[in-house]
Amino acid sequence: MRAIDFAPLYRSTVGFDRLFSMLDSLTQPDAAPTYPPYNIERTGDNAYRISMAVAGFSEAELNIESRENSLVVRGEKTESQDEEGKEVLFRGIAARSFERRFQLADHVEVRSASLENGLLHIDLVREIPEAMKPRKIEIGKANGKTRQIEGKAAA
Repeated sequence: MRAIDFAPLYRSTVGFDRLFSMLDSLTQPDAAPTYPPYNIERTGDNAYRISMAVAGFSEAELNIESRENSLVVRGEKTESQDEEGKEVLFRGIAARSFERRFQLADHVEVRSASLENGLLHIDLVREIPEAMKPRKIEIGKANGKTRQIEGKAAA
């Protein structure tokens, strides 16, 4: 059951749609998929790695797409024909298709992806543009004179 209605906020804000959509999705925990399991690791100051357990999937069956602050990983499992006379008594290895979405922060880019021992590793890097990086402003010495920039001088 939802306790907060964000509908009035959608009408009165401009540019914060994504924020309210994320808050709205937090109130619905049942909608979160749990397959396949994954880890998110910090590998450096501005480097991250997503590791997903995709045992049984080949590189051809996996699709990774990065678009506008989101990363989508899809796995399309093709049905394989079992050998004749072979009967599966218990199926514990998941063979279903999946789609996992990740929201990326601003200026985060996907650098590489690799599949190793049933784990899909996706390396991410956050590159902040020079114009947005903090810069130090030097404080100069005053020479006793003040200079008026705007307006009239007080009499």
